[in-house]
Amino acid sequence: MEASAPTHPAGRFARTRERERTGESRLARVGRLFARGPLHVLLIVIAVLWLVPTFALFVTSLLPPSEITQTGWWHVIAHPSLATFDNYKHLFDNHDIVTSLVTTVEIAVGNTILLVVVASLAGYAFAWMRFPGRDVLFVIVIALLVVPLQTALIPIFSLYQSTGLFDTVLGLVLFHTAFGLPFGIFLMRNFFMGIPKDIMESARIDGASELRIFVKLILPLGLPAIASLAIFQFLWTWNDLIVALTFGRNTQPLTVAIFSQTRQFGSNIELIAPASFLSLAIPLAVFLALQRYFVQGMLAGSVK
Repeated sequence: MEASAPTHPAGRFARTRERERTGESRLARVGRLFARGPLHVLLIVIAVLWLVPTFALFVTSLLPPSEITQTGWWHVIAHPSLATFDNYKHLFDNHDIVTSLVTTVEIAVGNTILLVVVASLAGYAFAWMRFPGRDVLFVIVIALLVVPLQTALIPIFSLYQSTGLFDTVLGLVLFHTAFGLPFGIFLMRNFFMGIPKDIMESARIDGASELRIFVKLILPLGLPAIASLAIFQFLWTWNDLIVALTFGRNTQPLTVAIFSQTRQFGSNIELIAPASFLSLAIPLAVFLALQRYFVQGMLAGSVK
């Protein structure tokens, strides 16, 4: 039997260092786990506190009216046969609720698209175009961020009465767009400032116009900020109540319709619960669909 070849000292040293690094990495992982443990627990608690009311609302929307008034929503866990989708069927048979849902979609989608287009154009102009009074105008835009929405309700109400925009979808779209523009312009301008200048200079050398640069270069590169702005504006508009109550009478979004049902039929929970959950679920779905752009858009212009 042949004797085994002696191990080279360099090989033994390398294996020893590898074992030490492995041991250190394991200890480091365990240390990070314990260090982040309280944070993870806190996040779990916050998630549970947010999800329990939402889950309770969903379960309540599935219960018959008699069960809602006699038992709590948690009884459906032990008796799942109590759940039914009849409430949602009656909800979509209700003409007022369906009309208000369509109106809400028109207002939210319409003003979001209009805001994104105008804010993107203005943000590009403030970021990369030179014109007289640019800095002064941008300071005015920033100053408008601190103007409370409530201060404009009465003046705009009078203006809408004289121009025929009161109680119209267009009036609500224009109001939400106007008050969303300062933040939208600020967000888009900061993001566009972070785009390398060489890209646009190359396009100009190739003969591209400002509009072509904006459409072909700026908009694709600014997609994270655009998606983030769209999420903010859609959520703010979808959940609005005070503006719709002020400028609408027959034009009622979903929030006003739910409020009216609560005021007139306080015990009509079999209609209010599914309508409330539907009002929650749609903007949540929009946020989840665009969430991968959300963090990028929130960090727009923070690093250069």
